Amino acid sequence: MPKHARKPLAALCVLALPLTACGGNSAASDENVVTVYSADGLKGENGDGWYDQVFKDFEKETGIKVEYVEGGSGEMVQRAAREKRNPQADVLVTLPPFIQQADTKGLLQKYAPEGADRVSGSDKAANGTWTAVVNNYFGFIHNKKELKQAPATWEDLLDGTYRNKLQYSTPGVAGDGTAVLIKAMHDFGGEKPAMEYLKKLQANNVGPSASTGKLAPKVDKGELLVANGDVQMNYAQSKSMPNLGIWFPAREGGRPTTFALPYAAGLVTEAPHGENGKKLLDHLLSQKAQTQVSEIGGGFAARQDVKATDADAIALDKLMNGVEIFEPDWDDVEKNLTSYVDAWKEATGS
Repeated sequence: MPKHARKPLAALCVLALPLTACGGNSAASDENVVTVYSADGLKGENGDGWYDQVFKDFEKETGIKVEYVEGGSGEMVQRAAREKRNPQADVLVTLPPFIQQADTKGLLQKYAPEGADRVSGSDKAANGTWTAVVNNYFGFIHNKKELKQAPATWEDLLDGTYRNKLQYSTPGVAGDGTAVLIKAMHDFGGEKPAMEYLKKLQANNVGPSASTGKLAPKVDKGELLVANGDVQMNYAQSKSMPNLGIWFPAREGGRPTTFALPYAAGLVTEAPHGENGKKLLDHLLSQKAQTQVSEIGGGFAARQDVKATDADAIALDKLMNGVEIFEPDWDDVEKNLTSYVDAWKEATGS
């Protein structure tokens, strides 16, 4: 996803799986470091994202270097699970239901960062193992140059216009891909009708993608007309990709819908640099970092006491006008995720 036009933080690098070291210096050999495993979306396309800024500020304030590993939401949890006996990460950031999955697998330890008391109860774990750091919403994108008006409904996407011009990331691997299932099941009224629809949609679908972030450049260039995404990531990308437009599918005759899909962060169990991980979590929820969420990151502050009034915050609020927001049963999704993904695979032949 990142283009690495510049590197504002010398110690910051994106590691391609399955590598475990950054510049030949592993986290285990350096006490003045913190390793972050994160879902993609918060690092800028040109080194100008929220992570780029807050990591730079964090290193300047603490002298602690950030080593950064990025991938799909499920991918990051799977990697942390493989390393459970010898943890390499200190902080894990991922989307629901994968943050709940990480908790169920025992990958997270209890830690309430400073400022967590200002985060809504629905945006943090009841047992204290994770807290949202950036609020976000699921959405779709379209190419504004080729499609002057966004498609309005799910049914519109079945049109032959979108044959091999539509793609969504893989459920069970990418957080936003899993979100396609969650929204479809909500909008169509259950698993069976949702899978029946996605079976029909498969005729237009290009195929699997492990990372949602990789779809936006394809939409911007016109290689795709429509793809899935999320508001934070796509709004931030739209500053360097002018053809991206964000929209929310509705059922025919219904209202557009979406749901919150926050970036949630937790301290890894037996983290090799746990104290540094705590300091980073505190920093991510600090007033300063939270006020930068909309202006720099294109997202929504997780702290309820941070009310952004910048132009981007106003534009984001306008984007959400008229969109019905529902709340998924994340415990159900986490519990039944495997069966939902299996049903999707069977329906689509994936």
